[in-house]
Amino acid sequence: MSTHEEPVTYAPEEPARLRWAQHAPEVYKAMIQLDAVANQGLDPRLRELVKIRASQVNHCARCLDMHSKDALAAGESVERIIQLGAWEESRHFYTEKELAALELTDAITVLTDGFVPDEVYERAAKHFDEAELSQLIAAIAVINAWNRFGVTTRTPAGHYHPGQHK
Repeated sequence: MSTHEEPVTYAPEEPARLRWAQHAPEVYKAMIQLDAVANQGLDPRLRELVKIRASQVNHCARCLDMHSKDALAAGESVERIIQLGAWEESRHFYTEKELAALELTDAITVLTDGFVPDEVYERAAKHFDEAELSQLIAAIAVINAWNRFGVTTRTPAGHYHPGQHK
């Protein structure tokens, strides 16, 4: 019996379909600026949880990689990041304010189910003042836009380091 283990061979990384930021640099710059202003006034950990959650729903590997790393750098726990995929079943990991933000994220991200329900909006409005709620909605809208660029162009995950631009 050998104690030698075979090396693990991973599937090859698929290249991006399109390097959209190179071909539409003004759009990319505008997205960076929009992202920066949308993030103002939001707690960094809450902001990253929301971005991870929207990216899970949208299946954006690049954004999941980026925002999980940014969340860890902001002091978020691995356990809470892991539980985001099942936040409704693991509510006890999050505050009521965070739960309201996650519920709002799901409602805004999956508009195919219809409008954002009044009760979801009202729950969020109980935990966020109007300025903070406006910023939260903006942050959710912007991460959904980033997700759409990432998923459409199949931007690969695994290369992001906290502190670098999108």
